[in-house]
Amino acid sequence: MSGEESRIALVTGGGTGVGKAISTALVAAGWTLVICGRRREVLETAAGELGGGTMPIVADIGDPASVAALFEGIRQRFGRLDLLVNNAGSVAPAIPLEDLSFDQWNIVVSANLTGAFLCTQAAFKLMKAQEPRGGRIINNGSISATTPRPNSAPYTATKHAIAGLTKSTALDGRKYDIACGQIDIGNAASDMTAAMSAGVMQADGRIASEPTMDPAHVGRAVAHMASLPLEANVLTMTVMATKMPFVGRG
Repeated sequence: MSGEESRIALVTGGGTGVGKAISTALVAAGWTLVICGRRREVLETAAGELGGGTMPIVADIGDPASVAALFEGIRQRFGRLDLLVNNAGSVAPAIPLEDLSFDQWNIVVSANLTGAFLCTQAAFKLMKAQEPRGGRIINNGSISATTPRPNSAPYTATKHAIAGLTKSTALDGRKYDIACGQIDIGNAASDMTAAMSAGVMQADGRIASEPTMDPAHVGRAVAHMASLPLEANVLTMTVMATKMPFVGRG
């Protein structure tokens, strides 16, 4: 690499919501960005808004062939990858566990867990072979990685699994100078959290409105994690709406 401008980052699901907030912060911090997702029009619009030469690549992170093509495109264009943000994800309908279909379960597992694994695996192969060697991986976890909401079994299970993937990645990456950390997000305002202002189910069955926060705070937190030298790592960070009912008993 030659200077800050040559730092290359990939943000999965980087064209909308929290992913776009992360992308915005990384571009502002001088990263050269690749964003991926399944909708070409959304990606191309986001890339134009982000500027900084942002490169959009259509990819389905739950498909091994699509992930392989994504990372081969990055290798051919840039020759390296310095940062992977595993952000893309999905949720199932908030219905009782026993009413979930197998397809609804699989959609969430594919997007949230299998996709993060496939991208991590591909990033390892690229990061361990490039010169200078190494890089950083940041996983989008959730406060659901420790504390579930009612009727959220697929999402909660995958976010618990992401916590394990983060630790295994941090351990297995040591010998290749690959650092891995996780950001656990609580109530960042997005399409996914739009219903919270109207009211969502609490653990005791009540429906209550919950405060949210600007996703730009998440973006800046990820940019800070990414700014560290590889000798230092933020293993876990929680960024949450201060007044959301999470700490204590609600």
